[in-house]
Amino acid sequence: MSFSKPRWIPLDENTLHPNPFTQFELWWAEAVDVVREPEAICVATADASGQPRARMVLLRGRDERGFCFYTNYESRKGEDLEENPRASLLWYVEPLGRQVRIEGNVEKVSIEESDAYFADRPRGHQLGAHASQQSRPIESRSALQDAVDVVGGTFEGKDVPRPNHWGGYRIVPTFFEFWQHREDRIHDRVFYTPQGNGTWNLKRHQP
Repeated sequence: MSFSKPRWIPLDENTLHPNPFTQFELWWAEAVDVVREPEAICVATADASGQPRARMVLLRGRDERGFCFYTNYESRKGEDLEENPRASLLWYVEPLGRQVRIEGNVEKVSIEESDAYFADRPRGHQLGAHASQQSRPIESRSALQDAVDVVGGTFEGKDVPRPNHWGGYRIVPTFFEFWQHREDRIHDRVFYTPQGNGTWNLKRHQP
């Protein structure tokens, strides 16, 4: 299998938007045309001992408050965030040779936001959120399906409410890195760090 060589677009800190949230949206608009699932992100957490863990999740909300994903609060990532409410997010756009790394504090989204998002999920996803004790061991796939079937019977003919153990997290950024692939691994890297007055400092860093 062969792939055509992409044309890398140089990253010039002098033309970047001073607001990293806006710059993210500019890159997002270009990514949606070339990536099958642009919502896919890697989220890394660490427990109180510092043990890191990373996994792919879906980015389900973004604005100047932060970047949101939804999960079971009793999952391994939920336990990590209870002990150490900080996380790192990585968004990778392979066709454009780009990635954005975001670090920050983590907070739960409001009950209203979690309820609204859950209500829009496919019914099967809603049932799974009730049935699965995420990250806990189970004896077989069939046992999991049995649990889903039981929940399905419980809510047959009814709307499925959001379980209290399921909802959203928001990563509130304290750092952004915009990274652009370049030939010979002389990549472009620009860091955004807050200046404390609502603005951000941009600085090029070596690859």
